Amino acid sequence: MDNQKQDLATYKLFSLEGKVAIITGASRGLGHSMAQALAGAGADVVLVARTMKKLEELADKINTWGRKALPIQCDVSDYDQVQKMVETAVGEMGGVDILINNAGIQISESFRDQSYEEWEKHIKVNLSSAFSTCKAVGPFMVKKRRGKVINVASVLGVRANFNSLPYCTTKAGIIQFTRALAFEWARYKINVNAIAPGYFNTDIISVRLEGYPETKRMIMEHIPFGRMGEPEELSGVVIFLSSKASDYMTGQTIFVDGGYLAW
Repeated sequence: MDNQKQDLATYKLFSLEGKVAIITGASRGLGHSMAQALAGAGADVVLVARTMKKLEELADKINTWGRKALPIQCDVSDYDQVQKMVETAVGEMGGVDILINNAGIQISESFRDQSYEEWEKHIKVNLSSAFSTCKAVGPFMVKKRRGKVINVASVLGVRANFNSLPYCTTKAGIIQFTRALAFEWARYKINVNAIAPGYFNTDIISVRLEGYPETKRMIMEHIPFGRMGEPEELSGVVIFLSSKASDYMTGQTIFVDGGYLAW
């Protein structure tokens, strides 16, 4: 194979041309970056979050690239809203090929101070929302006998941390949800995998560490690369898991953490 043919084959392997992706939590942080990565690889995108203004701004940007971007306001903790969101997305975009469950919250409090309402909110947003979106897109992917589901977990799904019990618990749940659903949907040729980011430079992390320089120092000491990740550094992994390149991979969790778990 000459270089030109090899380059074309590689492009096709990772190309998302003609695909439609739904991304929850797309208004900021990692979801905002992943949406742009998918559009850059050729996908049309459905942008989902509670803040419509930020979604519209992102959609306008992506539309200038020649890709179609549809912003939909939705509270993913509400099962009925999620079902309606997917119906709207499929109706407007003609289908769905890729689902990225990225929406999540993290309230930092000790277990002693945590309320049941906060615990329940973590369950609904971080874990139940993945159930809801997968229930909604499932019939469309099963009918076509193909699809890519990517759930966003966390290194804290396998490692504990102070003041993070509900977050750690729900992210661990996402990892096992990914395995179990992958096992069920393999018969339909649907890939279900997860990405588990470490510490990235996002608004959520910045707010959480604000005023805690000692905590930030300790985190940095446990990252072999000596720095936090940048949101765009997830682009390669999300494109890989969304493309043909990952067709024989399912039920896996890829940790993108700068070596944090190697410590």
